Amino acid sequence: MSNAPQKIVNPILPGFNPDPSICRVGDDYYIATSTFEWYPGVQIHHSRDLKHWRLLTRPLTRSEQLDMRGDPDSCGVWAPCLTYSDGLFWLVYTDVKRKDGAFKDAHNYIVTAPAIDGPWSDPVYANSSGFDPSLFHDDDGRKWFVNMIWDYRVGIHPFAGIALQEFDPAAGRLTGPIKNIFRGTSLGLTEAPHLYKRDGWYYLLTAEGGTGYDHAATLARSRRLGGPYELHPDAHVVTSRFFPDNPVQRAGHADFVETQTGETYLVHLMGRPRAGQNRCQMGRETGIQKCVWGEDGWLRLASGALEPEAEVDAPDLPPHPFPEEPARHDFDVKDLPLDFQWLRSPYSERLFSLSQRPGHLRLYGREYLGSFFEQALVARRQTHYDYQAETLVDFQPDSLQQTAGLIAYYGRYQFFYLAITFDEMRGRVLTVLACPGDYPSAALIAPLEAPVRLPESGPVAMKVVVKDMALRFLYRVDGEDWQRIGPTFDATILSDEAGLGPHGNFTGAFVGMHAMDGSGRAFPADFDYFEYQNDL
Repeated sequence: MSNAPQKIVNPILPGFNPDPSICRVGDDYYIATSTFEWYPGVQIHHSRDLKHWRLLTRPLTRSEQLDMRGDPDSCGVWAPCLTYSDGLFWLVYTDVKRKDGAFKDAHNYIVTAPAIDGPWSDPVYANSSGFDPSLFHDDDGRKWFVNMIWDYRVGIHPFAGIALQEFDPAAGRLTGPIKNIFRGTSLGLTEAPHLYKRDGWYYLLTAEGGTGYDHAATLARSRRLGGPYELHPDAHVVTSRFFPDNPVQRAGHADFVETQTGETYLVHLMGRPRAGQNRCQMGRETGIQKCVWGEDGWLRLASGALEPEAEVDAPDLPPHPFPEEPARHDFDVKDLPLDFQWLRSPYSERLFSLSQRPGHLRLYGREYLGSFFEQALVARRQTHYDYQAETLVDFQPDSLQQTAGLIAYYGRYQFFYLAITFDEMRGRVLTVLACPGDYPSAALIAPLEAPVRLPESGPVAMKVVVKDMALRFLYRVDGEDWQRIGPTFDATILSDEAGLGPHGNFTGAFVGMHAMDGSGRAFPADFDYFEYQNDL
């Protein structure tokens, strides 16, 4: 029998799961990741062995905590920080209201809970001076808030350093002087600060180089919390920027944790571009690396290199797999299955219902596809290069302004949509609508010469198949064989790098169910099931 250590295969959180913050409480590990404009806010995954993870909860569930109506694409919840202290979980997060141009409106909040699944408190407002906030609990009982500083002035780099200020939990506010403790390296774009204390040193871990292919995790330390901070001898702990052939790219935005057995692991943002082209269809994911502390007191990857590994040795912990999640959801439940999210609004009852037609997910057609306010779009992450998704929709439109169907979606400039709608000449029809990365116009293309006439009533089964960078739609009615509809699309359009480019898009590809009604009548569509499979 081999005594070789078990391996962890990256990514540990596949699909859109960026900006990881890791927290250990006893034998349990939790990772919080950004959700941007998707509701509810912040994904928290749970593990007991750092190899097997399950999605456990999303804590920002009500309007008092988060209302993102009006937030543009790739705004909303950025870079949460999850910690545990004083018998409470502490979650710090940003709600970004604007990211284009010279200005950033980034509001930072703190919520707490006695248990990871809540109840989570109403938020305490912290500041708006920059994004990527983090909370550090010092061993003297004091708490310190750090975030990057945004500088809008012309001719000055907007990433102005890391702000430190004390947080008074009794008063529920930041207090005392604000100090810029670290301006970063020549790589620039210094953000994502996390503070730690070890052997009398304060360690400051930041992200640099932007979230694209120059991304890196930079480490510095000081004997004093307020600095000055000296830079790691290698500057960075992990980066893929010098290693273009590494399958793990965009490594940066990191956090580390120590296991019960004294091992150290670093979780980090990563991307998996298709071989031969730099488009990450799953967006920014979460990876993990084993680390060691050197005799000089600096943290390094266990491999001794800067580049991340696709597989790392698992920790000396008992394996703890979780049951496999079901591929199919029949919507015969009270609450929306945890796989799914929707866009921006805390008022889900205006968007969908699981009770109006038992055994179905009813979507109420709201504003048009691409609205920043109220869209009826319920979807799950794409977590594999190749997959197929299927649904059955019952929809009887009476206006060309009403559509419902199956959508592969990244954002308002990047989507492919198979939809039932109404045509004055043909009645109920099936059409394909697409926006293949047309920024900033969001011009719509209709690739069918004419919509396909459907029976006057009855449900329509829809399927999307993504394989080898090609996306295709199929449909069937009355139990007939599947029929292709529309052209073969470039599936890599649904990526961070398409459209606005690597520093404009921050989420990932989703697939799900959509309904819209531009007439304002909230016309309903009923979805009988949704199935996602990756065994193509």
